[in-house]
Amino acid sequence: MILGALVDLGVDPGKIRKALKTLDLKGYKLKTSRVQRGLIAGTKAQVSVEKSRHSHHPARKYSDIKKLIANSDLSSTAKKNSQEIFKRIARVEAAIHNTTMEKIHFHEVGAVDSIVDIVGGVVAIESLKLDKVYASPLNVGEGFVQCAHGCLPVPAPATVKLLQGVPVFSSGIKKELTTPTGAAMIGFYADKFGSFPAMKIVSDGYGAGDHIIPEMPNMLRVVLGETCDGQGEELVLIESNIDDMNPEFYEGTMESLFKAGALDVYLTPIIMKKSRPANKISVLSTENNRSAMTEILLQETTSFGVRFYRVGRTTLEREMKTVKTSWGPVKIKIGRLNGKILQVSPEYEDCKKISQKKKVLVKQVYEEAHSQAVKLLGPLSARTHRPPA
Repeated sequence: MILGALVDLGVDPGKIRKALKTLDLKGYKLKTSRVQRGLIAGTKAQVSVEKSRHSHHPARKYSDIKKLIANSDLSSTAKKNSQEIFKRIARVEAAIHNTTMEKIHFHEVGAVDSIVDIVGGVVAIESLKLDKVYASPLNVGEGFVQCAHGCLPVPAPATVKLLQGVPVFSSGIKKELTTPTGAAMIGFYADKFGSFPAMKIVSDGYGAGDHIIPEMPNMLRVVLGETCDGQGEELVLIESNIDDMNPEFYEGTMESLFKAGALDVYLTPIIMKKSRPANKISVLSTENNRSAMTEILLQETTSFGVRFYRVGRTTLEREMKTVKTSWGPVKIKIGRLNGKILQVSPEYEDCKKISQKKKVLVKQVYEEAHSQAVKLLGPLSARTHRPPA
């Protein structure tokens, strides 16, 4: 469905086939066709395998798949991303079956059709040259599914592990709506899960699944867009006042919140009733993640309740570049408004790592990185983040 949606979006299937031919895979064909699912038309990507091969469904070790990809003529990025997606699946399968990654034998995922699905999807995504990937909460389905391991609950155990930290739901449909392969790919590529981002829509595409589902069109939709400079968005601010918790516990709670998708988390010292010193913990989140944030706050702090309210946020268009300094590379964050550069800021963590490794002051690394960024970008349109005096 991912591959079909990307072809429907406009990715040339010929380029995908050309890239796949560099893999040492024989006896398959990748066919794309227009189909109808409910009221919506989309593209079905179908991998047909020769009967002699399909009947055996050859199992492959994780090391076999890594080697298969490494020996191809794919770009270095496509190789790395494809191998990482298979690594994610191998890792969770090993945990489920209480063994090591190298002892895991892939069945459906290791078969020719699934290798084509994953590598083809990686090639298609790379061709779009995306800056960011956003995804909605995932509908996982429910019930049971038959596979090489026997009868498994839906979502499958591997899918559950691959989607840890990802917002999911079930609409009650007795089908497997999110597979381990799909979960691994979306989990790898998605920078953020939540509401539809603010953007100018360029095009869209629909990838058709195998099943006809009366309750819904069995389609995966992808939307290509451009960032709206200075575009506002509506978020949720969740807060709680806490006066009876060990301060050492805040670090773990903040890590949990960020891992679950919080956009920002911060503490503010306050004075509560009866002049008790306390901390107000504030969490900035999308509406879709509000329940997850609330659950973490109630589970990991001593709070008996939280409050929330909606807030607006306007952001600059952000871009990351890397500049070379005398001591090593440093990432630079660039902020634009209507195409004009308003902010240039070296990443502190990069400067800190170089400082510790090269025994040089953070300030010196920061200043040189900023200077190199100005040379790279040319005259700036407004003041920039200057190094501290």
